Amino acid sequence: MMEARAISKYNRQSARKMRLVIDLIRGKPVGEAYAILQFSKKKAAEQIDKTLRSAVANAKSKADEAGEFVDVDELVVTEAYINEGPRLKRWRAAAMGRAAPIQHPTSHIIVAVGTDAARANTASRSRRDRKE
Repeated sequence: MMEARAISKYNRQSARKMRLVIDLIRGKPVGEAYAILQFSKKKAAEQIDKTLRSAVANAKSKADEAGEFVDVDELVVTEAYINEGPRLKRWRAAAMGRAAPIQHPTSHIIVAVGTDAARANTASRSRRDRKE
């Protein structure tokens, strides 16, 4: 059961917009997730793609350290979610000498990939939690 993750912080896009894209790849095989992200028209797809590629590279590196072999075709996106980051606060000139606040949202991307065995374990855990 191999699992590796990657985190990308302080991405200059709102979490709400990024969640639209991350929901498309959750639970999918890595090859299929790459295809979905490549053909998505959303700006968020580029940042999520970079994070996914980093997670796959981390899985390869982790497997090499353990002396194992990991096939990229067997990897699945086991966990993928977006958290809100801090808002960048700026000011813009307004009428009558006033200032109007501007808030630029940021977000954090968390992507974990694992083998199918890891996916089955997470799926069974979530099914068990629903029954209780």
